[in-house]
Amino acid sequence: MAKTLEQERLALEEDARRLEERRKRLEEKERELAISTIEKTGLLKLDAKRLTALSDRIKTLGIEAVEKRLAA
Repeated sequence: MAKTLEQERLALEEDARRLEERRKRLEEKERELAISTIEKTGLLKLDAKRLTALSDRIKTLGIEAVEKRLAA
């Protein structure tokens, strides 16, 4: 336990900083996993124009609608 209120405040700020760093590392790992998954499907092999058109269409329809159409 910290001896003074200031020490306690500094300890809490340090804990918050460490937690934020862990969150950022986790977000980066999740991003890398998502990119790796997309890469495995072959989508990154598409030319830029075609990939842009596909992603625009997905944005327009929404993820749920695209999943529904693909499942049908």
